[in-house]
Amino acid sequence: MHPLKRAVEYKGSVEFTRSELVGILAFTLRLVDVKTAKELIAKSLEEGLLEERDGLLVVNKSLLVEEEAEEDLFDEMVTHIADSLGWEREEVIEGIKALRERYGDLDEKVLAYLLGMDKGVDMSRFKEKLGV
Repeated sequence: MHPLKRAVEYKGSVEFTRSELVGILAFTLRLVDVKTAKELIAKSLEEGLLEERDGLLVVNKSLLVEEEAEEDLFDEMVTHIADSLGWEREEVIEGIKALRERYGDLDEKVLAYLLGMDKGVDMSRFKEKLGV
């Protein structure tokens, strides 16, 4: 589950002050450290998951649902690769990280797809979902 969704569920509202959101993510829910919470907020503002209105950060719930669907696809891909190769999920994630170092900042789903293809895993069921 996306950290912003967890924060919304905890508070029961989509509106936060910046310090309140950092506190909920880092201290109350203990999902990330303070630095990572601030980076998550900055990235979410850039991507439109958060908007700034009247000094408050407001979660864009419709984009959050789309983001979660993408995360679900990534998790599905990692599980498929791990099951096909008899690997642990952590080994697949490490393989994806190694590809990121080699190919740069590609989308994590594309990197998972490339890893699966490289290892001989049938990734055809993900091809259309990725638009490859």
